Amino acid sequence: MSTNTIDVGVIGVGSMGRHHARVYQELPTTELVGVADADLEAATSVASDYETTALSIEKLLDRVDAVSIAVPTKYHFETAMTAFRRETHVLVEKPIVDSPEYGQELIEFAGEHDLVLQVGHIERFNPAIQALVDIVPDLDVLAVDARRLGPPLDRDIGTSPVLDLMIHDIDVLLSLLDEHGDVTHASATADDQHVTATVEFGDVLGTLTASRITQQKVREMTITARECQVYVDYISRSIQIHRHSLPEYIEENGDLRYRHENIVEHPTVENGEPLKKELAAFAEAIRTGTEPVVTGEDGLEALRVASEIETVALGGERVIQ
Repeated sequence: MSTNTIDVGVIGVGSMGRHHARVYQELPTTELVGVADADLEAATSVASDYETTALSIEKLLDRVDAVSIAVPTKYHFETAMTAFRRETHVLVEKPIVDSPEYGQELIEFAGEHDLVLQVGHIERFNPAIQALVDIVPDLDVLAVDARRLGPPLDRDIGTSPVLDLMIHDIDVLLSLLDEHGDVTHASATADDQHVTATVEFGDVLGTLTASRITQQKVREMTITARECQVYVDYISRSIQIHRHSLPEYIEENGDLRYRHENIVEHPTVENGEPLKKELAAFAEAIRTGTEPVVTGEDGLEALRVASEIETVALGGERVIQ
């Protein structure tokens, strides 16, 4: 791949795809050639906003080196394979597909044809998580508690809170802990809109909650280690490290008083929009011919754990055997 800009397009310009188009238009390493959507009016509107062209999928694939695929999950495989057969690199939004067999086929096809397949697990590019990557290896992690909560949606997006929300935290924990995830318990309430799960990552106990019924938007994770407790806020993109401190008794004016000071560190977290980091990394993987940050295998493993949770909590069919 040359050092020139990479010609890119977006297939599916709903709420997420629209942002992909915006970022591609802003990045210095990409040239937004066009967008495609089953809704021509939506495609035309987005094309107008970002100074590009609304095209059919076939015409778009004839003109680009790479595409973001942000269509509903049930169309991920079909759309990605269409792009691959046109020798086009693919970033597919999470979850990678709705069937493990399809996911494995995408991975194998991309590998055989030297095409980049990146999965859109955007939290990997959250500056707080990127800072955490340098912190966790020095800790003896015991447990992790991840909560991803929000108010009810005004539309049906066709997926459970597990595949819509919890899968982000599943992917983050799989990458941070570098361990296989074993689901030991999961349950749901509120018409399956509030789900909790317990997942063992080696010796680390993970507790995950995803909800569409809370009136407060929460995106947070707490890591309990022998040395400290680490609190991560995805929204503010901040980290707090609570270190052990020793209580003491002091005498003041003849009175014995108890004092316990908390020691809290605030590691430096770089600024930056996660989506911009994600798409820039995708372009860099294409340009250099290197493995993307979030591989197809990563996406498939996150799907495996998420589908196991769905099976236990929601009583649905197991996606991955």
